[in-house]
Amino acid sequence: MDYSKLSNMQLDALREIGNIGAGNAATALSQLLGSKVDMTVPNVNIVSFDEIFSRIGGEEVVLGVIVRVLGDTPGNILFIFTRETGMDLIKQLTHKEEEEISEMGASVLCEIGNIISGSYMNAISKFTNLLIMPSVPAVTFDMLGAILSTTFIESEQFDECVLDIETTFMQDDTEIQGYFYYIPMPGSLEKMLSSLGVK
Repeated sequence: MDYSKLSNMQLDALREIGNIGAGNAATALSQLLGSKVDMTVPNVNIVSFDEIFSRIGGEEVVLGVIVRVLGDTPGNILFIFTRETGMDLIKQLTHKEEEEISEMGASVLCEIGNIISGSYMNAISKFTNLLIMPSVPAVTFDMLGAILSTTFIESEQFDECVLDIETTFMQDDTEIQGYFYYIPMPGSLEKMLSSLGVK
């Protein structure tokens, strides 16, 4: 699918899918952290690789949690946290301060990824009547540019323009410094839109 040719109706449908999935994810994150978590309305962006890197700084070292999407609409879900946010989330859930991310800390971030991606996919699955399942999450600590490049390439998005569905979460009026991306593989988007009767 040529993302640059998506119609307004198709973009609205994708935004609604993202909205429902992210709403469920925010609820799950709220229950996990024991405090209210809100979210921004998801942005559906058709952007170039260069624009992504210049927009959020490809050289910055960040924490990434990657979850592969299996089933009818394969792709990748990617959480990007600043190091500070990642360490803060670990502290909230373990009640321990860490200087560097320990095995326990990485496990906590994986569990956050597991719960949020599972709730996100369950919501989309019910909305579209498609079979969508998460894989076991993996945590990576690298430059943002390297993480994004690898994730987009694994999703077989080799075009100059790529699609990202991006959501920001807020905890007690404080922005959780991170991004949530759903990056579908070729063919997945068409199945989603078709299931909603949008062509």
